[in-house]
Amino acid sequence: MNALSVPAPELEVETWFNTPRALSLSALRGRVVALHAFQMLCPGCVSHGIPQAERLHDTFAADGLVVIGLHTVFEHHAAMTPVALSAFLHEYRIRMPVGVDRAGAGDRVPRSMRALGLRGTPSLLLIDHLGHVRHHHFGRVDDLVLGAQVARLLAESAAAAAQGCDDGRCAVS
Repeated sequence: MNALSVPAPELEVETWFNTPRALSLSALRGRVVALHAFQMLCPGCVSHGIPQAERLHDTFAADGLVVIGLHTVFEHHAAMTPVALSAFLHEYRIRMPVGVDRAGAGDRVPRSMRALGLRGTPSLLLIDHLGHVRHHHFGRVDDLVLGAQVARLLAESAAAAAQGCDDGRCAVS
């Protein structure tokens, strides 16, 4: 885990599941976002990462947290197609919106994966209400640590909203 504050690049997604419209990080400014990057054939993703992302949604959605999945395939490309992902999402009853990372060129590292600086899967990024990456986790993340980080970001967001500072600018009253 590392704590930072850098603007999150926009996601490059070719297909979305579990959402009626395409999502963008810029459209979610003002909200805290948990971005869970996974592969459906990644054991750590299936056993820990995806269930944790679902728990985040169940615990914090009412407080304004948006949880998004990013299926970012950097290996076994032939097996992890959008058609296979659709079946996977259905069978595992995954409800969160999931975007399919746009394929990369040359080394075949997907575009969002490269732009976000992901080292592999599972990865979890917490993006604050200003659109900055504040926490970047690779691998297993302790639920208590993650819950505390999310709670802090949601509290910051609520405090900014109460002061009229949702977009990083404060209104004069």
